[in-house]
Amino acid sequence: MIRLLFTLCSTLPLSVLHALGTALGWLSYALSPTYRQRFILNVQQAGLSRAQVSGAVAQSGRTLAELPRLWMGKSAPVVWDSVELIDAAHCTGKGLLLLTPHLGCFEVTAQAIAQRYAPQDRAITVLYRPARKAWLQDLVAQSRDRPGLRTAPTTLAGVKTMLKALKAGQMVGLLPDQVPPKGLGVWAPFFGRDAYTMTLPARLVQQTGASVLLIWGERLPRGRGFCVHLRPMPDTLSDDPSTAARQINAAMEQLILEKPAQYLWGYARYKQPASAPHSSAAVKDTH
Repeated sequence: MIRLLFTLCSTLPLSVLHALGTALGWLSYALSPTYRQRFILNVQQAGLSRAQVSGAVAQSGRTLAELPRLWMGKSAPVVWDSVELIDAAHCTGKGLLLLTPHLGCFEVTAQAIAQRYAPQDRAITVLYRPARKAWLQDLVAQSRDRPGLRTAPTTLAGVKTMLKALKAGQMVGLLPDQVPPKGLGVWAPFFGRDAYTMTLPARLVQQTGASVLLIWGERLPRGRGFCVHLRPMPDTLSDDPSTAARQINAAMEQLILEKPAQYLWGYARYKQPASAPHSSAAVKDTH
């Protein structure tokens, strides 16, 4: 039934899906006090006004509503901002690590790169957290099975896959603001409050010498498609895990502030992973 629904929705224009997503976003906001409270508190923590995040509730719903088109439909229109940064990184012969927060459409960034660079025999491997439901695991796996796009689960085997890709001069993409399991992160400030932050990006760079770029996919108005933005990493990543985590969080903040209305403010960024060490500056997020 879900697959049939996805198949039917995949034929719809983005403008229609985004309209449905707007309704879905506001419905979730209205019906879930937990989600609504976290959304408001995270915006306040970032020091932003309601006007600055106007539209963020609708954008969160569009993140879900556009998936059938992205996974099963024809390719969405994409324009590029500073794509020459990728080309320059490739000229070094090293692997390339691409970092994106939960901002805009992070699904389309990997697809756009795969479509552009697969003909050059340059693949991208993306880190993903396997879905808990078996039917969704199959759907996601089949939807992401396309030329130039590979996946690596959040396991030791997945880390080895990413290392191998980077050492071969390929690209790897991940969301460093995703809360890692215990033992795989450190506490680092994110908009002024400690958040458990993955150390994986720094470890990948240390072991492979890969270049690092920031990337995010802006959702264009009226269903016109997406703009994939590339930005340089402001500083060379430190060898110290805690320092590197602070650098990455600061870089993610800069990206988010480019378009705060497209960040997933309802994401539980400050949650305390089970059995992870506590930070004296962190307030436990039980949601």
